[in-house]
Amino acid sequence: MSCEGLNPMPQARNFRRSPDEVMRLVRMGCSHPTRLSFLRQLLRRMQAEDWRFDRPVWEVDARGVGRAVYRAIGPVRTYSLVAFSHDLPPEVRSDRVIATAWDATFALFDGTPTPADLDRLAANVPLQEAGRISPRELSLSRANRSVRLFDHVLARLAKGAQPDAAMLRETGYLMRTTAVYGSGKFGAADRAAIAQRPELSAPFQAEMLSVWLTRAFTVDLVEHLARAKGGEKAARLSPELKSGLGVGNSTGLGMAPFLIHHPVLLNNWMLAREEALARVRAQASIGADELAGFQAALNAARENADLWTSAHDIQRAKLADLRDSLARIAAHVAQGWDQSAAHPWDDLWRWGCEALPLEGQEVLLAAMLEPHGALIDGLGECMDADEGTAFPINGAMPVGELRAILRAHYDWALGIDYTERAQCARFWYVSEDKLEPRLGERHEEPGAERELPLDTGRQAAALWQALQDQPEDQPVAHLLMAAPENRLAVRRAQITARHPFAEIRDNLIAAEMLPIDILRCKLAFFGATRFDPRSDRWVRISLFQDAPYPEDLNGGGDEA
Repeated sequence: MSCEGLNPMPQARNFRRSPDEVMRLVRMGCSHPTRLSFLRQLLRRMQAEDWRFDRPVWEVDARGVGRAVYRAIGPVRTYSLVAFSHDLPPEVRSDRVIATAWDATFALFDGTPTPADLDRLAANVPLQEAGRISPRELSLSRANRSVRLFDHVLARLAKGAQPDAAMLRETGYLMRTTAVYGSGKFGAADRAAIAQRPELSAPFQAEMLSVWLTRAFTVDLVEHLARAKGGEKAARLSPELKSGLGVGNSTGLGMAPFLIHHPVLLNNWMLAREEALARVRAQASIGADELAGFQAALNAARENADLWTSAHDIQRAKLADLRDSLARIAAHVAQGWDQSAAHPWDDLWRWGCEALPLEGQEVLLAAMLEPHGALIDGLGECMDADEGTAFPINGAMPVGELRAILRAHYDWALGIDYTERAQCARFWYVSEDKLEPRLGERHEEPGAERELPLDTGRQAAALWQALQDQPEDQPVAHLLMAAPENRLAVRRAQITARHPFAEIRDNLIAAEMLPIDILRCKLAFFGATRFDPRSDRWVRISLFQDAPYPEDLNGGGDEA
């Protein structure tokens, strides 16, 4: 693997996992955040570049209504989260995407907003989709209070006491976002306009910055309301309790097709992580610092797993696997791991592949990466993608070469009978109400005629059949002139030939397909913890728990 600014590591090649192993939903749905996750990349950059943070505007009344501005001041540019706090009646509070009112709404502004900018944003941001923002804004978002916990913290602080620590850890956040929009939505700046900025070149950096500053706002708001209610006797959150709070998020099917629509980006995410694992496995020895960091990562993973709760049957089973795996890893590290082996990390990994379920293998991966920042952090520079260069179809490619690509990368798809009910049970479509992706049941619900082309396996199989009677040396363009419906499959196959981790290697319209697996993979790359599915189609997670706050980075802070 190579990309600008990084040297490839040939000795790691023999330790890489294959796409056939990695790109299956059952494994992707066991993904865990790593130090390459996007929020970790953001925090490390801000710390390394000595960013400064302040709150130049705080105009919030005793009811919690008003506006605030949080600035992140980098070495070249400044970004400002503009927050609007609302007095929301309980009966209209909803986490659903079709909601029309929220406890707080936000926009990430490019620079420092003027009073005129704030007035313009005040007229639009609280409306969310019904309003419009400008290219000066990089994201648009909203959040609702976790009412039970927010009210508990407010009441205790107002009395001069600290909230119940167990309640805080159980929920993990005072507010949860219900949408964070960027990349040109509703008038915001297009991704292309900011992608060349070093601080925003990694994926989703503007969105991560928005959520991180939102976390600071949630704490400031509850402390402000406590002072308004309790006066001089009101307390502030203790640093220990404050650190354990993140920002919650409710995410559903709208996010799932992203990884299918962006195959090169998905490839680069997965390839960077797999290269990181291979580099660690290739190490010939273990340093004392690396061993201590690995042990600390395992301990943190066990603490996190103990805090996870879920009412969803699938996730409860995964949680049981995770907790059991972490106990088995700890026992093996203490008693059975040969740290004098020629490649001790590889020895540990191979043991894990034999002894642990997928959930345990993937948490072991995350723990093994954690102490190797100097070895792998630079791979974060490889996780963006210029997808425009991948779109053109090579019409001159011979049919024989395309057949070889399908055999090499789509063997998983070619033997499926897509006329079987179970293999074509679902269809993806866009809802008329909110223009969001949804999943329908083909044999029980109407609407299959509006199906989105996310049936990648079925398309590959249809292309394979269309190629059967074609001469080996015939250019692909001849086929596409006669059968243009195969264009998408040809393009994806040619992309996957160059980017082997670009394709999810499963039937995405099968009855047994679980969209939650796609969501978990993407959210792990964000850096999400406390993964709590409420069905196989939507989930609650937490972001930035135990991360530093802006004031911590102003003073230096620990490594992110």
